[in-house]
Amino acid sequence: MKVLLLAAMAIALSSTATRAADSRYPDWPCTQAKVPEISLAAVWAGPPLDDVQNKWKDDAKISALVAKLSARKTPLDEAEKSVKEFLAASASDKTANAKLLFAGLFDTLNAQRSQVMNGLERVSRKQREAADKIREETLALQALQGATPRDDAKVEALSNELIWKTRIFEDRHKVVRFVCEVPTTIDQRLFALGRVIQQEME
Repeated sequence: MKVLLLAAMAIALSSTATRAADSRYPDWPCTQAKVPEISLAAVWAGPPLDDVQNKWKDDAKISALVAKLSARKTPLDEAEKSVKEFLAASASDKTANAKLLFAGLFDTLNAQRSQVMNGLERVSRKQREAADKIREETLALQALQGATPRDDAKVEALSNELIWKTRIFEDRHKVVRFVCEVPTTIDQRLFALGRVIQQEME
């Protein structure tokens, strides 16, 4: 009974791990569509940022603020408040500082997002390999069980190993589902902070 259950799980795990929602990104494990980069136009309707580019890195105060605002441990309402306070104190440099701040957030959050997405695809590849291994070992276990004479010690050892590997696979699958939400959370954070910056510029 246990072997049949494992065999069924192995087939299910293997088919789940190898199915991609979008053929362009075979390793993408999330139900959400993969959007490799956030488009600037989708999150920023303020003045062009061409003249600031990487200059935000040269301003220690803005760099420190970008690091704080882009950290997921910083609550969004706290981040929005920090943006307002910073720009309120910027006086005549408000527009320039606003552009630098958003340029920094855009670069940093896009990089964070790419890092998370690359990590998800790495785990997806490992999961596919693990599912294939589970399927192979399930077939090997079935063969051992049907062998004459039957080696009960080997059957038990391989059965226990399969249960352990399946449990690890399932745990990783749960983590992947949770992490799949992170890119969307980053998108929302960047959009929300961009909106606050633009409102403070008006």
